[in-house]
Amino acid sequence: MSTLTKEMQEGISPDQAIEMLKEGNQRFLNKNEISRDLHAQVKETSGGQNPYAAVLSCIDSRVPVELAFDQGIGDIFSARVAGNIINEDILGSIEYACGVAGSKAILVLGHTKCGAVTAACQGVELGNITALLSKVKPAIKEVEERTGEVEVEEVTKSNVQQSIVEIREKSTLLSDLEKEGKIKIVGAVYHVENGMVSFL
Repeated sequence: MSTLTKEMQEGISPDQAIEMLKEGNQRFLNKNEISRDLHAQVKETSGGQNPYAAVLSCIDSRVPVELAFDQGIGDIFSARVAGNIINEDILGSIEYACGVAGSKAILVLGHTKCGAVTAACQGVELGNITALLSKVKPAIKEVEERTGEVEVEEVTKSNVQQSIVEIREKSTLLSDLEKEGKIKIVGAVYHVENGMVSFL
């Protein structure tokens, strides 16, 4: 598969970008990944990059974003932080991806059996982890008010949605791009049990 050029990137719509991620995960699940010359892609992208999407995911080692979506070098931006939460640096990174580099979609990707979400649900406090986990509290509150209990996988989904809300609320740049139809912001959950991505 050829490396993305600026012309190819510009020809991809936000809906197509999401569909490309879905198709990539299906190839991964079917063990039908595209054959790529990664060394050639290193050379081809040395002068610049034109990723079509930005994925915000957790740092969990079981969630290999490029592999799970069967993507090559230069295809997607990958921002990672425990609990796929939003902070100033993550937001700035995603703004660069879409506002400067031309990506057409933002995917917030949570995952099952998330240690950060589990720790937040358990009220863990430890060093700088405490402040990070506090950003999951709105999701915990939403699930508790809706269901009457704190169930980790429900909090995981709510946390993805909360991150999307924060992207829209805290970034005028990204919110405007979405309103103009230039990008799409969606959420999904990766299943560590089988590699499947469920879009929300």
